[in-house]
Amino acid sequence: MEKYIFPNGCLPSMLQIAKSTEGLFVTEDWHNFGADYDLTLVELEKRFKAGWPELKENYSDSFYRMFRYYLLSCAGGFRARDLQLWQILFSPHGVPGGMRVPR
Repeated sequence: MEKYIFPNGCLPSMLQIAKSTEGLFVTEDWHNFGADYDLTLVELEKRFKAGWPELKENYSDSFYRMFRYYLLSCAGGFRARDLQLWQILFSPHGVPGGMRVPR
């Protein structure tokens, strides 16, 4: 994954995100979608496979294998709770009265 998909990539931890934004922004909301994201990735892989006949003229067989590996290995990481997906809402000075985010 680090060599072929995201060379020199970095998945920051919660601590790294919090430290880098402290004093710059107010964190209004921090929501974890990771528990559901494996289902999204599995569905994306199914659609990728189904659409491959139309795409394969423009891509190599190794790209096909690598992209499927990426989608399904990430799905496994989310399912095992080793990966997280956050939506973070920052504001520069705070929302008056606070932010109410329906769940």
